[in-house]
Order: sequence, then structure tokens, then C-alpha cells
Amino acid sequence: MPYITTSDGTEIYYTEQGSGQPVLLSHGWPLSSDAWQTELKILADAGYRAIAHDRRGHGRSSKTYDGNNMDTYAKDLSELVEALDLKDLVVIGHSTGGGEVVRYAAQYGKGRVVKVITAGAVPPVMVKSEANPEGTPIEAFDGIRAGVLGDRSQFYQDLTEPFFGANREGSQVSQGAKDDFWRQGMLVNLAAAYDCVKAFSETDFTEDLKALDVPIFIAHGDHDQIVPIDAAAKKSIDLVKDGTLKVYAGAPHGIFGAYQQELDKDILEFIKK
Repeated sequence: MPYITTSDGTEIYYTEQGSGQPVLLSHGWPLSSDAWQTELKILADAGYRAIAHDRRGHGRSSKTYDGNNMDTYAKDLSELVEALDLKDLVVIGHSTGGGEVVRYAAQYGKGRVVKVITAGAVPPVMVKSEANPEGTPIEAFDGIRAGVLGDRSQFYQDLTEPFFGANREGSQVSQGAKDDFWRQGMLVNLAAAYDCVKAFSETDFTEDLKALDVPIFIAHGDHDQIVPIDAAAKKSIDLVKDGTLKVYAGAPHGIFGAYQQELDKDILEFIKK
């Protein structure tokens, strides 16, 4: 399997399919590059070199105790891009991965990144504060940490309900999709899963969004129960220089079904522009 070794000795797994302009995909918590299997094929079929990695601590990458924070995630991504010498690069990130690609593009991507795409992404900042009253209270993230620490297997099973909107009338998510979320989640080592909660919830990406000098497509479902749209996409679009916001009516946080089909179509159209 293909790996790179970062400057701190962490092994980062990646997979790639196709050839052509590179498109790099970053997954959400607590998943892995497996979450992008459909997109890897669709992009490769469309003539792109599609690449997805497992964030440190996740999937097949090193089970890290240290470095489970957004600055290190972005640096890891930079070292992967440098190792593969990717240019004319499009970066795509879902949820936590959306924060990762925004920070990477803003701080490392100049001269390499030409477009950014996010879906259900955590920027500008998730946690509620006086400056961010629309955010999610810290107690909710404390609950996630307690769930991961107490019984992560059951917690990941329970999390699939709001993640895919399975607790909403009319949901058509399959049991298989929920099972695959659980499978990927169980590959994360506990320390990395626990620490990543702080990374995705408390990191402030405001200055990263302002610094982006390339077009960004911001996709978000208006039924997202994990990253509520009012504190995320609707704020991010006002911070970027060249942004396009698309709200997917009725779509949850998890990328599946009709939402996935529409999003994948939009991703291809945005890259081609």
C-alpha cells in the first residue's frame, strides 16, 4: 500500500486512481479515505487523478498519540502534496476535512492549489461563544468525547442516525451505509479520535478563509445536524473573496443517496469551470 512518512515520522496512507489534473480529497471524522470511494471512481472516470488519504490516527495511517490537531493535519497534507509533487491541484474536504483543506490551501497551497471545494465543512468555527452565538455549545463536544471514551463502538453506531439524517422522516439511508460508517470509525485509535474533537470544534478558520485567493465552492445541507449551516457555510461565504455557496435542500451531514449524486455532479462542473 502507498504511504508517505512525514517529518515527524508518521506514516500517512493514500490511495489514487486515474490520471490527469490532480484532485485531493480529505475525509471527515471519524472516517477514512474509504468515505470517498464513489468520488474517486467518478473523478478518475472523468479524466482526473483522484487521491484520498487517511488522516493521521485514522484508517491505515499511523495510530498517533501526538499531532492530532488542525495545524498538523494541514502540514501532513502539505507533505503529501510535496511528496507527490501535485500542481494545478483541486482540494475537496468534507466536515473536518473541509477545515483541513481550507487551512492547507491558505497556509501551504499557494502556487499549487487552484480550487477548493467543501461539503458540510466545519469552518469558520463550530463551538459557541460570545463572538459565535450560532455555534454549538461546548457541552455537545464534551458529550462526543465522553461517548468516544466510554463506548466508542456503540457511540459510532448511534452517531450514524443524525449523521445521515436517519432520525428524520423520509430518510432513505441504508443499513449498509451506517455499518460502513461504524467500520471506518472503529479504525481510529482512541487518542486520535478524542483529540480530533477539539480540532474540528474549536479551531478558528476565519483568517484562513479570508486568505484564500482561489475560487471555493461551499456545499452544505440545510438539514445538517452535525455542522449546522447557519454557523458554518452561511458565515464562511461572507469571509471568502471568490466563493459560491450551494444549499442542498433536505440534505444531512453524511454524503449519501440523492445528495451525493447532486453534489458529485456539482463538483465535476465546478472543477471544469
